[in-house]
Amino acid sequence: MKKKLKRLVRRKKTVEAPQTPAKITSETMSAHREEVLDNARKYIYPLRHSKRRLVTLSLSILAVAAVLFFTYCTVALYKFQSTSMFLYRVSQVIPFPIAKAGPNFVAYENYLFEINHYTHYYENQQQLDFDSDAGQRQLQEFKKRALDKVVNDAYIKEIANQRGISVSSQEVDDEIATVRNQNRLGSSDKEFEDVLKDFWGWSVDDFRRSLKQQILSQKVLSSLDSNTHDRANQAYDQLQGGKDFAKLAKEVSEDPSTKNNGGEFGFRIEKNNRDISATVVDTLFNLQSGQYSEPIEAGYGLEIVKNLENKNDKIRAAHIVFNFKNINEYLNDIKDEKPARTYISF
Repeated sequence: MKKKLKRLVRRKKTVEAPQTPAKITSETMSAHREEVLDNARKYIYPLRHSKRRLVTLSLSILAVAAVLFFTYCTVALYKFQSTSMFLYRVSQVIPFPIAKAGPNFVAYENYLFEINHYTHYYENQQQLDFDSDAGQRQLQEFKKRALDKVVNDAYIKEIANQRGISVSSQEVDDEIATVRNQNRLGSSDKEFEDVLKDFWGWSVDDFRRSLKQQILSQKVLSSLDSNTHDRANQAYDQLQGGKDFAKLAKEVSEDPSTKNNGGEFGFRIEKNNRDISATVVDTLFNLQSGQYSEPIEAGYGLEIVKNLENKNDKIRAAHIVFNFKNINEYLNDIKDEKPARTYISF
């Protein structure tokens, strides 16, 4: 019995005795390191695999979402011709084209810019319901005009580049200053911003953008229509030679409402008169009574204006008008050579 107990105790001690760790030497270092790394890889590889799958899945979802978003925008713009503010903001980021004018693409954003300020004005200032039949017809007609305008603007920019014509920030600032000095858009910055927002839904930058394109169009037209400049300069030379202003107006002025009256406007002009070009008003108030100007550009043409009498900050004035040709007369030739292609139809 005692012998059996001794054997059991001896066996137990043999089992429970801790194993002596293998001694690491310079010869066994590499093998030991590989053994440790193999054990670690069991946990690292699954984690790397999970991260890779997560990145791949995320990129796939993002790609699908981008395709769906792009498809939605494409269908909404080209098939349904949506003019929503959301799509307008999208078109400011993604350069969807609405037409190609010669070699140049026309951005859809330009078209929506025109549409949005038009609808804002008529909805807020004229209380027009664009959901009504009459409103829909009017909007459809304006869409056609807006598309024609942005296509024409593209051709005008091409001509401007060819002729080296540009509009500087200073020119835009000067035009704004002229208008604001006449209190046409509010006397303070806050009032100016409120007028733009209330009437057209514009920021100051939007207004500057529209004004810059307007000035560029006028400069391009002026550079193309040399004949009108010649006629205005000839009339100015006659005045310099002693020709009577009223008689000359009856002979050569192209304003049918004033030419038979010697060019007189028929009412006294104030600084804030909105029925007359801001440039004309500014010129008149810089003339002394009896003085006339050189030919000045008034947007639609050239004018020679005369201050007949200045009384109580109101001017009795006359003008001789020389109208520029319609710019389409010049653009049509370019369109024949480089036809425009539009991507929506009405």
